Amino acid sequence: MKVFVVLLLAIASASAGLLPKIAPVHPRDRTSVASINGRITNGKNAVVDQFPYQVGLSFVGSKGSWWCGGSIIDNSWVLTAAHCTNGASSVTIYYGATVRTSPQFTYTVTSSNWIQHANYVSLTVRNDISLIKTPSVSFSASVNKIALPAIASSYSSYVGQTAVASGWGMTADTETSVTKNLQFADLTVIDNSVCQKTFGSLVVTSRVICVATTNAISTCQGDSGGPLALDGTLIGITSFGAKDGCEIGAPAAFTRVTSYLDWIQTNSGISA
Repeated sequence: MKVFVVLLLAIASASAGLLPKIAPVHPRDRTSVASINGRITNGKNAVVDQFPYQVGLSFVGSKGSWWCGGSIIDNSWVLTAAHCTNGASSVTIYYGATVRTSPQFTYTVTSSNWIQHANYVSLTVRNDISLIKTPSVSFSASVNKIALPAIASSYSSYVGQTAVASGWGMTADTETSVTKNLQFADLTVIDNSVCQKTFGSLVVTSRVICVATTNAISTCQGDSGGPLALDGTLIGITSFGAKDGCEIGAPAAFTRVTSYLDWIQTNSGISA
């Protein structure tokens, strides 16, 4: 009996680090409340052409419509999150917009034009990445690609470095204000061991990158799939945050792009 109790305690102790203390949720799935305002919380307004690689993605599926972000990585490819493409039948891509409703141009493509990671798992937020094949676009000051990290034998953890996230927020008819202007925020990358204290090691694997949300500055609804950039290079894709809200101080998490460079190259032919 004593051995059984000790075994149970050992399992419970081991599980404590595996399971999340706070439930993770994709920004796309978070319910709007008045304190959130459906945008990068406490961010800044972007100026025209500041983020030419940012696109807006308006998805339509059998369960309705939703808004996400994405990053241009080539004339014919956009990188976003799997939880954005999941369940969608088509997407309208907004290029070159600072004011969300005033893009330079748009294209609409169906689900046959995107590649969602075959091993995406919503429950543990694994492999949250998708590629969207688009008509070829001409680059300009308003519409341009962002660089991917170069494929290498090892990569920086980016811990302690300040990266920038951008996005508009969810397009929804709620009592909170809808973001018209592209928002951005400077966010400091934290060690995964710190992030695991909130979300557990089952969720925060080596393929995830987390940032601190100091002063309630964080990604929020509608920012899903959008970029986390460092020195003009894409290092993260907005993936999940705390279910209890964007401004509670819990870390925000992104798909770590360096973990998927081979997958990106295999499926699109693109490498740095």
